[in-house]
Amino acid sequence: MYDVAIIGGGPGGTAAAVYAARKLLKTVLITESFGGQSVVSTDIQNWIGTISISGEELAKNLEAHVRAYAGDVVDIEKGSLVEKISESGEAFIVETKNGKKFEAKTVLITSGGNRRKLDVPGALEFDQKGLTYCASCDGPLFSDMDVVVIGGGNAGFETAAQLLAYTKSVTLLHRSETFAADPITVEKVLSHQNMKGVTNAETVEVMGDKFVSGLRYKDLKTGAETSLAVSGIFVEIGMVASTHFAEGLVELDSFKKIVVDKQTQATSKKGIWAAGDCTNGLYHQNNIAAGDAVKALEDIYVQLKAR
Repeated sequence: MYDVAIIGGGPGGTAAAVYAARKLLKTVLITESFGGQSVVSTDIQNWIGTISISGEELAKNLEAHVRAYAGDVVDIEKGSLVEKISESGEAFIVETKNGKKFEAKTVLITSGGNRRKLDVPGALEFDQKGLTYCASCDGPLFSDMDVVVIGGGNAGFETAAQLLAYTKSVTLLHRSETFAADPITVEKVLSHQNMKGVTNAETVEVMGDKFVSGLRYKDLKTGAETSLAVSGIFVEIGMVASTHFAEGLVELDSFKKIVVDKQTQATSKKGIWAAGDCTNGLYHQNNIAAGDAVKALEDIYVQLKAR
């Protein structure tokens, strides 16, 4: 019987595991791999305390940090994906796809999610070669360049606003007739002299040689196609949260993200907490995931040891 089962090996899961080890909570960390979504980034510049680091190196550091403290307190179950969480009396059973079962008094879900991928010719070929899904990670690499943002929701406009601080120009493409972001946000961002928003625009091809050199989109009203010469493409068309194993056990919002108490990260189910990109938190970044997971672990410790 574990005190806590942590699901996920990104910044949130590893931060929680380190804290659990230091608090001597008997823990199992279940993860397919370490690093989370940023593992594909070539240059992360906003991981606090580290000026620049690749996603691969960040993943290695996260794993090393956990193993340095794990001892006989934290068991690391690497290479496993969680299939189901069920109740067993006052405890929980966490089952993996490879048939393993772990019993724990509490559960912390830090399973993250996956960015919805752009599915057009060239998108896969130029992924991380000018096409990226993380402006916070990769944006500064495109200083003084012309770039495109695909996606007209709040995330798309927030990405555009961030990029306007250092890029030469930003063109935002949105499939629908009207932008999905908040009207005030749309008005503010589009007022920038180096910003352009295009509606009814369906991306049809990412172009380039060794790196991205352009993008082609179609006007859904007229059928006319336009080519843009750009060096960077930032995709913000949504994220799919990895929460399927928790359906029916904890409250999920309309996007399948776990609803949490912002003060404690507790879910609707007593004994289960969640942190990071799998939750309905307002912002999603590595540093935020780590902080929220530590907050959750602190609350778990209080619930287990102080009440």
